[in-house]
Amino acid sequence: MSLLRMAGRPMLASMFVAGGLHSLRRPQDVAPAAEPVVRPVTDRVAALPDSTEQLVRLNGAVQVVGGIMLGLGRFPRLSALAIAATLIPTTLAGHRFWEAEDPGDRAQQRIHFLKNVSMMGGLLIAADDTGGAPSLMWRGRHAVKGLRHEAHTVQRSVRAAARPAAAAGGIRSRLGC
Repeated sequence: MSLLRMAGRPMLASMFVAGGLHSLRRPQDVAPAAEPVVRPVTDRVAALPDSTEQLVRLNGAVQVVGGIMLGLGRFPRLSALAIAATLIPTTLAGHRFWEAEDPGDRAQQRIHFLKNVSMMGGLLIAADDTGGAPSLMWRGRHAVKGLRHEAHTVQRSVRAAARPAAAAGGIRSRLGC
Protein backbone atom coordinates (compact mmCIF):
# COMPACT_ATOMS: atom_id res chain seq x y z
CA MET A 1 0.00 0.00 0.00
CA SER A 2 1.33 3.42 -0.85
CA LEU A 3 2.16 5.94 1.84
CA LEU A 4 -0.51 8.30 0.51
CA ARG A 5 -3.23 5.65 0.84
CA MET A 6 -1.96 4.59 4.24
CA ALA A 7 -2.16 8.16 5.54
CA GLY A 8 -5.08 9.45 3.50
CA ARG A 9 -7.67 6.78 4.26
CA PRO A 10 -7.62 7.25 8.06
CA MET A 11 -7.64 11.02 7.61
CA LEU A 12 -10.71 10.79 5.38
CA ALA A 13 -12.38 8.30 7.71
CA SER A 14 -11.80 10.26 10.93
CA MET A 15 -14.67 12.70 10.38
CA PHE A 16 -17.14 9.88 9.79
CA VAL A 17 -16.08 7.91 12.86
CA ALA A 18 -16.43 11.01 15.06
CA GLY A 19 -19.73 12.13 13.50
CA GLY A 20 -21.13 8.61 13.51
CA LEU A 21 -20.30 8.14 17.19
CA HIS A 22 -22.11 11.38 17.99
CA SER A 23 -25.17 10.19 16.04
CA LEU A 24 -25.10 6.85 17.85
CA ARG A 25 -24.74 8.35 21.32
CA ARG A 26 -27.01 11.37 20.98
CA PRO A 27 -29.47 10.88 18.11
CA GLN A 28 -31.84 13.38 19.72
CA ASP A 29 -29.35 16.16 18.85
CA VAL A 30 -29.54 15.34 15.14
CA ALA A 31 -33.11 14.03 14.76
CA PRO A 32 -34.90 17.41 14.48
CA ALA A 33 -32.65 18.48 11.59
CA ALA A 34 -33.00 15.06 9.94
CA GLU A 35 -36.82 15.03 10.09
CA PRO A 36 -37.45 16.88 6.77
CA VAL A 37 -35.29 14.34 4.92
CA VAL A 38 -36.37 11.25 6.85
CA ARG A 39 -40.14 11.60 6.42
CA PRO A 40 -40.25 11.48 2.59
CA VAL A 41 -37.80 8.56 2.53
CA THR A 42 -39.60 6.44 5.15
CA ASP A 43 -42.93 7.07 3.40
CA ARG A 44 -41.52 5.50 0.22
CA VAL A 45 -39.27 2.76 1.67
CA ALA A 46 -41.21 0.44 3.96
CA ALA A 47 -38.10 -1.49 5.11
CA LEU A 48 -36.75 1.52 7.00
CA PRO A 49 -37.78 2.20 10.60
CA ASP A 50 -40.31 5.00 11.10
CA SER A 51 -38.43 6.56 14.00
CA THR A 52 -36.14 9.40 12.97
CA GLU A 53 -33.86 8.67 15.91
CA GLN A 54 -33.48 5.04 14.81
CA LEU A 55 -32.54 6.13 11.30
CA VAL A 56 -30.05 8.63 12.69
CA ARG A 57 -28.50 5.83 14.76
CA LEU A 58 -28.43 3.50 11.74
CA ASN A 59 -26.77 6.21 9.64
CA GLY A 60 -24.25 6.80 12.43
CA ALA A 61 -23.52 3.08 12.78
CA VAL A 62 -22.80 2.77 9.06
CA GLN A 63 -20.49 5.78 9.28
CA VAL A 64 -18.60 4.37 12.28
CA VAL A 65 -18.19 0.88 10.84
CA GLY A 66 -17.40 2.18 7.35
CA GLY A 67 -14.98 4.76 8.75
CA ILE A 68 -13.11 2.20 10.83
CA MET A 69 -12.91 -0.19 7.89
CA LEU A 70 -11.75 2.55 5.55
CA GLY A 71 -9.19 3.79 8.07
CA LEU A 72 -7.79 0.28 8.54
CA GLY A 73 -7.80 -0.41 4.80
CA ARG A 74 -10.27 -3.31 5.11
CA PHE A 75 -12.67 -3.41 2.15
CA PRO A 76 -11.79 0.22 1.45
CA ARG A 77 -13.79 0.52 -1.74
CA LEU A 78 -16.96 -0.89 -0.23
CA SER A 79 -16.60 1.10 2.98
CA ALA A 80 -15.99 4.34 1.07
CA LEU A 81 -19.11 3.68 -0.99
CA ALA A 82 -21.17 2.95 2.14
CA ILE A 83 -20.00 6.15 3.81
CA ALA A 84 -20.74 8.11 0.63
CA ALA A 85 -24.30 6.77 0.68
CA THR A 86 -24.76 7.98 4.27
CA LEU A 87 -23.33 11.39 3.43
CA ILE A 88 -26.18 12.23 1.07
CA PRO A 89 -28.98 12.37 3.67
CA THR A 90 -26.58 13.83 6.25
CA THR A 91 -25.75 16.72 3.95
CA LEU A 92 -29.32 17.31 2.81
CA ALA A 93 -30.62 17.27 6.38
CA GLY A 94 -27.87 19.10 8.19
CA HIS A 95 -26.85 21.86 5.80
CA ARG A 96 -29.97 23.25 4.16
CA PHE A 97 -28.39 26.61 3.35
CA TRP A 98 -31.18 27.48 0.92
CA GLU A 99 -33.63 27.65 3.85
CA ALA A 100 -31.48 29.87 6.12
CA GLU A 101 -32.81 33.40 6.66
CA ASP A 102 -29.74 35.02 8.18
CA PRO A 103 -27.02 35.78 5.58
CA GLY A 104 -24.26 34.74 7.99
CA ASP A 105 -25.97 31.47 8.81
CA ARG A 106 -26.66 30.87 5.11
CA ALA A 107 -22.96 31.39 4.27
CA GLN A 108 -21.90 29.07 7.09
CA GLN A 109 -24.32 26.33 6.00
CA ARG A 110 -23.21 26.70 2.37
CA ILE A 111 -19.59 26.18 3.46
CA HIS A 112 -20.54 23.02 5.37
CA PHE A 113 -22.65 21.82 2.43
CA LEU A 114 -19.75 22.28 0.02
CA LYS A 115 -17.35 20.65 2.51
CA ASN A 116 -19.59 17.59 2.53
CA VAL A 117 -19.77 17.62 -1.26
CA SER A 118 -15.96 17.70 -1.43
CA MET A 119 -15.75 14.84 1.10
CA MET A 120 -18.19 12.95 -1.12
CA GLY A 121 -15.77 13.47 -4.00
CA GLY A 122 -12.92 12.07 -1.93
CA LEU A 123 -15.02 9.07 -0.97
CA LEU A 124 -15.96 8.41 -4.59
CA ILE A 125 -12.28 8.55 -5.56
CA ALA A 126 -11.48 6.15 -2.71
CA ALA A 127 -14.31 3.86 -3.86
CA ASP A 128 -12.77 3.77 -7.33
CA ASP A 129 -9.18 3.28 -6.11
CA THR A 130 -7.95 -0.22 -6.93
CA GLY A 131 -4.64 0.25 -5.15
CA GLY A 132 -2.66 -0.17 -8.35
CA ALA A 133 -4.28 -3.50 -9.24
CA PRO A 134 -6.39 -3.69 -12.38
CA SER A 135 -10.10 -3.27 -11.81
CA LEU A 136 -12.60 -6.02 -12.55
CA MET A 137 -13.83 -4.01 -15.53
CA TRP A 138 -10.31 -3.82 -17.00
CA ARG A 139 -9.73 -7.51 -16.33
CA GLY A 140 -12.97 -8.39 -18.09
CA ARG A 141 -12.18 -6.23 -21.12
CA HIS A 142 -8.64 -7.64 -21.25
CA ALA A 143 -9.97 -11.23 -21.07
CA VAL A 144 -12.45 -10.55 -23.89
CA LYS A 145 -9.69 -9.02 -26.00
CA GLY A 146 -7.51 -12.09 -25.38
CA LEU A 147 -10.35 -14.46 -26.28
CA ARG A 148 -11.02 -12.57 -29.50
CA HIS A 149 -7.36 -12.77 -30.40
CA GLU A 150 -7.29 -16.52 -29.70
CA ALA A 151 -10.49 -17.07 -31.70
CA HIS A 152 -9.00 -15.17 -34.63
CA THR A 153 -5.81 -17.27 -34.42
CA VAL A 154 -7.84 -20.50 -34.37
CA GLN A 155 -9.91 -19.28 -37.33
CA ARG A 156 -6.74 -18.53 -39.33
CA SER A 157 -5.20 -21.89 -38.51
CA VAL A 158 -8.42 -23.74 -39.45
CA ARG A 159 -8.53 -21.91 -42.76
CA ALA A 160 -4.86 -22.63 -43.38
CA ALA A 161 -5.37 -26.34 -42.64
CA ALA A 162 -8.62 -26.51 -44.60
CA ARG A 163 -7.07 -25.37 -47.87
CA PRO A 164 -4.70 -28.35 -48.27
CA ALA A 165 -7.43 -30.71 -47.06
CA ALA A 166 -9.85 -29.32 -49.62
CA ALA A 167 -7.23 -29.58 -52.33
CA ALA A 168 -6.50 -33.18 -51.35
CA GLY A 169 -10.22 -33.96 -51.37
CA GLY A 170 -10.54 -32.45 -54.82
CA ILE A 171 -7.66 -34.54 -56.12
CA ARG A 172 -9.13 -37.70 -54.56
CA SER A 173 -12.49 -37.06 -56.20
CA ARG A 174 -10.83 -36.63 -59.61
CA LEU A 175 -8.91 -39.83 -59.18
CA GLY A 176 -12.06 -41.64 -58.13
CA CYS A 177 -10.80 -42.73 -54.74
